[in-house]
Amino acid sequence: MSEVKVEVSADEVGMDQERLDRIERHFRAYVDDGRLPGWSVLVSRANKVAYVATYGSSDLEAGRQVDEATLFRIFSMTKPITSVALMMLYEEGLVELTDPVSKYIPSFASCRVFQKGSSSAPVTVPVQEDVRIWHLLTHTSGLTYGFHYAHPCDAIYRMRGYEWGVPAEFDLAQACDGFASMPLVFEPGSEWNYSVATDVVGRVVEVISGMTLDEFFRTRIFEPLKMNDTHFLLPEEDVERMAALYIPSPSTGKATRFDGMSPKPGVRPRYLSGGGGLISSLGDYHRFTQMLLNEGELDGVRLLGSRTVEYMTVNHLPGNADLTSFGRPIFAETSYNGVGFGLGFSVVMDPTAAKTSASAGQFAWGGAASTTFWVDPLEEITVIFMTQLLPSSTYPIRPQLAQLVYQALVD
Repeated sequence: MSEVKVEVSADEVGMDQERLDRIERHFRAYVDDGRLPGWSVLVSRANKVAYVATYGSSDLEAGRQVDEATLFRIFSMTKPITSVALMMLYEEGLVELTDPVSKYIPSFASCRVFQKGSSSAPVTVPVQEDVRIWHLLTHTSGLTYGFHYAHPCDAIYRMRGYEWGVPAEFDLAQACDGFASMPLVFEPGSEWNYSVATDVVGRVVEVISGMTLDEFFRTRIFEPLKMNDTHFLLPEEDVERMAALYIPSPSTGKATRFDGMSPKPGVRPRYLSGGGGLISSLGDYHRFTQMLLNEGELDGVRLLGSRTVEYMTVNHLPGNADLTSFGRPIFAETSYNGVGFGLGFSVVMDPTAAKTSASAGQFAWGGAASTTFWVDPLEEITVIFMTQLLPSSTYPIRPQLAQLVYQALVD
């Protein structure tokens, strides 16, 4: 278990302790009035943990409290890990960002683009541009998610069993062939749409490395970084550490238990989702963010070169567009004005346009159950917030957390 403890006083790293304590006071109210079951938060600066707080329950029904050892479904916070895995292979010269995905997954050679019609009678045309690796990493591939409910292609995904997952009998290779068989929302590279693209990245990692995705993660990322709590499966001995998942009650708004996405203890999932399948802990994900803050290195272990991390965390959207102008709307509680997208992360380009006190260059992402993280290279800050409320758009947790962290800076 990755140990989590405060390593430095707030004033030693240019922060005010009383102001940091506003974080706990603010988010206690979310638990006290029933909106969240419980949460944990970590703030570090200059590679030292300056603030850790936990509050509430990891399992309301069992009466278990959230603590530093609690395990959480991190859902889409899996995506940056998968993106790092792909870029490790890129650094070895085994893949180019401009490679067509069909080089590794042949079914992507016959992709078609939705032109008009309905989900039951779509009119499609052949792609003019191949789906390429960089399209996957930037969510500009034209792939989608069944849970978007925004386009006929989303409905096609749902009709074929791809809403919050994939058909039960499918492994990652079969699922990716399924993705390739369904129409793209748009021509690759022409728009941004949050999608299953990072799951496809995970399959590319498998094909290139000759390992299953869980084996690659374990041997190349988790063991080197000592992320001992991060897995696709829930170890049987850790069942009581696993937080329960909740959704807001339609009638009261209070957190209501939802067991539909509970992992089966000791059972390896057939489908290894590089886009959302991992379980992790506050301490483990802190080690991952410290590696990113240190531009690819942690405790003498280097996963990526500094140039690669810098390249991943700049805006890659064509024309340096932001997500508001280039992207299709997704349900989110944050503004995407002035925010671009890199190779696996959102990237703040213009804090004024984004109406945030974050620094230009801050990169981040979150998970469907209201978890989030960010790395601010300019201020040397990393922040992680863990909870288990689905969906993440329910409450403005992420923008409020940013306000509360940045107001504590006093240097």
